[in-house]
Parts: sequence; C-alpha cells; structure tokens
Amino acid sequence: NAPSRVYTAGNTHEEEKEEEEEEEEELLPYTEHVTARSEVRMGRSSKDKRDIYYRLAKEEGWRARSAFKLLQLDHEFNLLAGVNRAVDLCAAPGSWSQVLSRKLRGREERSEGGEGGEEVKIVAVDLQAMAPLPGVTQIQGDITKVSTAQEIIRHFEGEPADLVVCDGAPDVTGLHDVDEYIQAQLLLAALNITTHLLKPGGTFVAKIFRGKDVTLLYSQLKIFFGGVTCAKPRSSRNSSIEAFVVCQNYRPPDGYVPNMSNPLLDHCYDVDFNQLEGLNRVIVPFLACGDLSAFDSDRTYPLQLDGGQQYQYTPPTQPPIRPPYQQACHLRRNNLLSREDAAAPRPPHSGEEPAESSCSTQGELKGQSASSV
Repeated sequence: NAPSRVYTAGNTHEEEKEEEEEEEEELLPYTEHVTARSEVRMGRSSKDKRDIYYRLAKEEGWRARSAFKLLQLDHEFNLLAGVNRAVDLCAAPGSWSQVLSRKLRGREERSEGGEGGEEVKIVAVDLQAMAPLPGVTQIQGDITKVSTAQEIIRHFEGEPADLVVCDGAPDVTGLHDVDEYIQAQLLLAALNITTHLLKPGGTFVAKIFRGKDVTLLYSQLKIFFGGVTCAKPRSSRNSSIEAFVVCQNYRPPDGYVPNMSNPLLDHCYDVDFNQLEGLNRVIVPFLACGDLSAFDSDRTYPLQLDGGQQYQYTPPTQPPIRPPYQQACHLRRNNLLSREDAAAPRPPHSGEEPAESSCSTQGELKGQSASSV
C-alpha cells in the first residue's frame, strides 16, 4: 500500500480540462500538432457543431462537457444545498471538482461576514495526476484502499462528508456486458469508500450503465439509502447507456461496519443469481434532468447560434497531463507511424541513390522503432 500523494491547490488561473465516460470524446489540444493547419480548422469547427456541450464547456471555462451533467443534476435535486464537505471520486480531469469549487466556494464568499458559517472543504481523489483547482485538495490515491478514506477524513478534521460524487468510468472495450460489469464494480468500489466517509442523511451520486443486471445494483444501493433515483441529464447523449444514480438519505443497516472487502456483486457473476425477479425485483424512479428548452446533446448546431455572439474557436481550457495518446501524437507529427498499405518504394533512376524506408530513416523513439509501437 503505497502512501497517497496529496496536493493542495492554491488560487490559480488554470481551470479545467476534459474527461469523458464510455463514448465521451476528449478535448485534444495535441491535435493542433498532428494535422495540417487547414485540417485542424475543419476538425475544430466540426467538433464544435457536432457537440454543443463540448463547445459550451470551452467557452464557459469548464475542463469537460461532463460539468453540465452535475450542474443539471444539482438543478433537479438541489444536491449542493447545505454542503460544506464534498468528495469527488475518480475526479480527473476535474470538471466535477470544478463545479463543486465554483458553486460551494462562491456561496461561501457571498456569505462571508455572516455568523456560524462552516468552512467549505473539497477533496478530489484519482489515481491520475490532475491540474490544480482553487480550494480543492487533491489526493492521488486508490479508492479501494482504507488509507485513502483515512486521508480524506484527516482533511475533514475527523468530520464526515455531506456529499460524495463519482463520475468515474472504465476504458470501455466495446463488449457491452464486460463494460457494464466493470462499471458496476467501479460504482460498488465508490460505494464501499463512501460508507467510510458519508454522514447519516448524506447524498451519494455516481455514474451507472443501465444494463440488464442493473436491478441488482439498485437493490444494493437501497440497502444503504432511503431514496434512490436513476437520472439522465440532458447533456448526456441519448445514444449512451450512461445515467446517474442519485442516492439520498444515507442510513446504513444497524450494526454495519464499513470495510473495503464487501464483494457486493457476486464474484462468479452468475446470470441467474444476479437477476432479481418477481417480488425481489427493485424498480427505481427514472428522471430526465435539465430544462427541455436546453441544448440537445445529440443534435448538430450551426456555429453561429441565434442571438449569440460571433463564433470564434475556443481552445480547451486545461490541456491533459501526460495523456496516453501523447506518444502516438508525437509519432504521427514526425511521420514515424508505419502504414501497412504504404506503396512499395519505386526503383531508383539511373545515377540515383536508393531511398531508405521511412521507418529506418526516422530512427527510434525511446528505444522503440515506429513499427513496434
């Protein structure tokens, strides 16, 4: 169990960048180095037309379009009312932490001078590094470790959290059954650490994939919370099976002792065992969140919106830190990528030296040839 690394952000002008769940596309500032300038312009405007929330996120300074999901959930459920201690699990790149910071710290600043107001404390947890945010303490740690829960409580000075949110999702494989199962396990890992952190009556919000076995998840959440609702924000694409469980009024069973070893979902994942039917079946309310007059996440919009300012491309707010695609971008930028369909080299003319292959002339990057990447 390696110790968690903790970062406390001071005031900074750096704001956010992106994440996304399963099919959510990333903000790719590196593409400006990858493609020709004319292609970049076309790609930028095309993405802005295809995804209005991606565009709005950049214009409003959010690190990711997923910020609108939490904003719409809060509008529907009033999640942030009375919250002074909040935890964001699987936080990178930090769009939900940014919403918490702006909303809760903004409320705190407006109420300065009043009596009896508690200090707002926000903790963000992720295995990946995240650019700092004002008023957010970052813990680079594992949510399945008790030490991470203890570190969070230490930052809250022994007090429990009022709100725990989790927008984490696995790197999807495209195999829906596998993706749903891994997402369910991630949600239950978030629930396990939440039982260490959340106060009685507190709220837990997490991403869920609505698959065939989702009833079992609902039944397990109902054990710990008085109210469980499945919500679909308007900024979440209709084509996605993503939704969010809003679990309110935390009330663990009598005698329950929080621990990280609860299997919850059956390890064997027997199909018949994990599907509840008849009287055992749990049906939770499903709610579509967001103003019906708001933008449609599946619609393509013109660059020039009615009544809006003249369109101007806005770059991503916060570039990613060591993204996994950085090496691939470097290879493509330097023409180091080998292609199977590349044309065979032409025979040299008389008096002309034979040309070496593009891979052999380009050399190697960090000891790896381009063909092996």
